[in-house]
Amino acid sequence: MSLAAAVEPGARRPQVDMSEFTVRGTRVVVVGGAASGVAAARLLVDRGAAVTLTDLRPALDQSAELSAMGVSLVLGAHPDTLLTESDLVVVSPGVPADQPAVAAARAAGVPVIGEVELASRWLRGRVVAITGTKGKSTTTALTGRMLEAAGVRAPVGGNIGTPLASQVAASTAETVHVVEVSSFQLETTETFHPWIAALLNLSADHLDRHASVAEYAAAKARIFARQTGSDVSVANADDARALAMASAGRARVVRFARDARIDEGVTVADGWIVDRGAGGETRLVKTSDVRLIGPHLLADVLAAAAIARVVGAAPAAVAGAVASFTGLEHAMELVGEIGGIRFVNDSKATNIDAARQAIETFGPGLAVIMGGRFKGGDLRLLRPALASRGASVVAIGEAAPLLQEAFDGAAVVRTAASMADAVRVAMAAAAPGGSVLLAPACASFDMFENYAARGRAFKAEVAALQREAR
Repeated sequence: MSLAAAVEPGARRPQVDMSEFTVRGTRVVVVGGAASGVAAARLLVDRGAAVTLTDLRPALDQSAELSAMGVSLVLGAHPDTLLTESDLVVVSPGVPADQPAVAAARAAGVPVIGEVELASRWLRGRVVAITGTKGKSTTTALTGRMLEAAGVRAPVGGNIGTPLASQVAASTAETVHVVEVSSFQLETTETFHPWIAALLNLSADHLDRHASVAEYAAAKARIFARQTGSDVSVANADDARALAMASAGRARVVRFARDARIDEGVTVADGWIVDRGAGGETRLVKTSDVRLIGPHLLADVLAAAAIARVVGAAPAAVAGAVASFTGLEHAMELVGEIGGIRFVNDSKATNIDAARQAIETFGPGLAVIMGGRFKGGDLRLLRPALASRGASVVAIGEAAPLLQEAFDGAAVVRTAASMADAVRVAMAAAAPGGSVLLAPACASFDMFENYAARGRAFKAEVAALQREAR
């Protein structure tokens, strides 16, 4: 059954049969013109919908492309009537659930879903979905590499790289879609049904958008909502809450653990990452072959290996992918060294727990660049890690006063007005043989377009210092 077409304003809206989902001949509004919104608009046009894209920005770089596709543009505002008189609203992850026009559409009975939900309804292949407070991107990228090494067609996308909507056209029954999903994407899912769903960890994050940690956790838990007994959930046995959330579902649970003792699952033993099961213990890869900075990233390798083994990857495929994987840009990325001081870019550490784990990777002589737009949580949780290393903090952005208050007595906090100033102040504060770490514990949007732009700015300033040192 199709979504209703040509509904007159104020007319009673028919119910949608989502079991035979089609948008042909319907009016669909896409809210948000970033990458996922553009991908959703393209997919909807291909499927026969009349599409309007609306964005609060007065202009979009993709305007010409969208117009050429036949997409109507409404820029600078989200008019309520545009959404309430549509047959379907598709929201980008950056659009809050309580955005007034979106809320008005829901109140009018218009279905509201996200881009991931939209795309998943038309995928022919199976889905591996990966979420968690930290480590999603590293785990997703490495899982894709392991599966490709095993001969599985495994496109990677979602919250990392290519939007899922861009993968629909090439999806086949043999495809395994490896999808990073955020809480923002999961909260707009209804029928999203991963074959394998992984919850890496859970700690406070995005409290500037979610009303509480419980609400944030509930969004994450939606990754398991549609799974059945024939599916698999992959969970971190080192994180009691994440394990409990995965175990509450109907799927078979596969565990991984860096520290906890587990009799079945993927763990570490005698210098090896191993897969333990009823048939014994299979060695997958030497821990010395893991080329990532920081012990916390080893957990991401374990998670990826657990997923790949469920799919059927042989040990050689797992080992080969790990040995060639040096990590992602902006995730504990070694940028360079100047005068014996290392510079590490962890711009993706946008929450407190991610920043803590990054800091704990280093020893004495550490200077940490932190700050940006605060997302909530207790910054004082970073005090022990900073104090035990005698670390210095260089505070930037809107959160600088909060950092000064939270770390008073635990670390020397200096402020900087720009990334250029911050890198130079941090280098002066770091001890010889120490490190300068960008681990913001905050979002980037007060000073930069996104975390990637922040990381690139850090790297550019380090490169400038390297040139000066020659």
